[in-house]
Amino acid sequence: MRVAWTALDGGVWRLRMRLDSGEDLAGTVTDGHPVELATDTCHVRLPARAGDVGPSGAGSSGAGSSGAGTPPGEAHPDLLALAAWTVAAPWTRHRVVFDRPISAELAAAFESGWGVEAGPVGGGPPRAAGDRLAISYSGGADSAAVAAILPDAPLIHFRRVGHPRVPNRWTHYRSDVLAALANDTGRDVTIVESDLEFLLRSPRPGYPEHHAVMAGAVLLADAMDLGGVALGYEIGSRWLGGGRYVHRYTPDNPMWSGHGPWGRLFAAAGLPLVLPVGGISEAMTMRVALGSGLRDQVRWCLRGDGAGPCGRCGKCLYKELIQAAIERRPMSTAITADRPVARKWQQPPPYGGQEMIEYGCAHIPNIDDTPFARAAGYLRATPESTAWLERCYPPAVEEIPARWRGAIAAVMERDFGFMDADDVKRVESWGGR
Repeated sequence: MRVAWTALDGGVWRLRMRLDSGEDLAGTVTDGHPVELATDTCHVRLPARAGDVGPSGAGSSGAGSSGAGTPPGEAHPDLLALAAWTVAAPWTRHRVVFDRPISAELAAAFESGWGVEAGPVGGGPPRAAGDRLAISYSGGADSAAVAAILPDAPLIHFRRVGHPRVPNRWTHYRSDVLAALANDTGRDVTIVESDLEFLLRSPRPGYPEHHAVMAGAVLLADAMDLGGVALGYEIGSRWLGGGRYVHRYTPDNPMWSGHGPWGRLFAAAGLPLVLPVGGISEAMTMRVALGSGLRDQVRWCLRGDGAGPCGRCGKCLYKELIQAAIERRPMSTAITADRPVARKWQQPPPYGGQEMIEYGCAHIPNIDDTPFARAAGYLRATPESTAWLERCYPPAVEEIPARWRGAIAAVMERDFGFMDADDVKRVESWGGR
């Protein structure tokens, strides 16, 4: 694979990929999901400040305090390589050639993490970490919880925009609404616009790698003096497998563990991944988000308009289960058990995100009248059996970089308390019951 960045007018950066012999359009994401390449070029515009989001949601390229218009040549070459890798990784087989020399330390992280020869390797030092922590902010409950826990951290929001050569097959995806909601938080917000999701022919427009949502944050790291990027991945995504790792303990999660291939690569570029809510459950992140000043800006549904989430999709059903559980009230949904989006909950477990299905089934008064009735019968969860999901898993705090660990640990201890030995055993035997 060969990749190159080109600076265009208006703060737009263009990434071009060239496949090597033996590489083809079929690729594989780090977590094993197949993807297919549609085109070889994508763009990133840096940054559209929150105040520049107009009625259509299109951000301007005007300068802001977070380094607007910074050309790619002014970022450390390791950052340029890292941003490119979040896009190119699924299709790279044996080597990647960047358009600028990278540090020996970053090249070593490519070799140890992927077995990929990366270069050219120059004589310059690796990038030194900055002093600030920014939040990769989606506007969902998990990232809003992180924003509430870190009230002084700037937010970097990724907004999908159209690609000049690839038709938009997801016109219902309201990226303009999400950008406007980020603007409404009143926080220091930088909105990055990119068409990189249209690189995929299949399965749909989406991130080539999960980490591509941070491409803008990576490219802005020097201008914003960043020493880390915080994300809203909670205990289910980090330690309990998440959607694609169904019902198993994943301490070596390749995407989000600090010692995994991505964690080591980001750290080598002076930009370690930080998971402030990695030790608590989705129920607890939702509790934090909806109890914060960001409540009115929280939006997990990508199909809803400015009036709210759509209420008809599988994600809305799942999130309503969690919200009803934390509020200890009956579910409110028009979705019935015979709808396709509820089909998987009519089957026996295991389920993706099973810990939250158990929590919801244990705490919702009318669970037998919901699409989760059969799941509740299979799981037989109780408030006592799910109490561990209201506390924090200590190893998640221990892996937060030292400079931010103390403040986050204090919040975890104050608001949730830490798991005892029995709770920890429950986490570390997850899926083995």
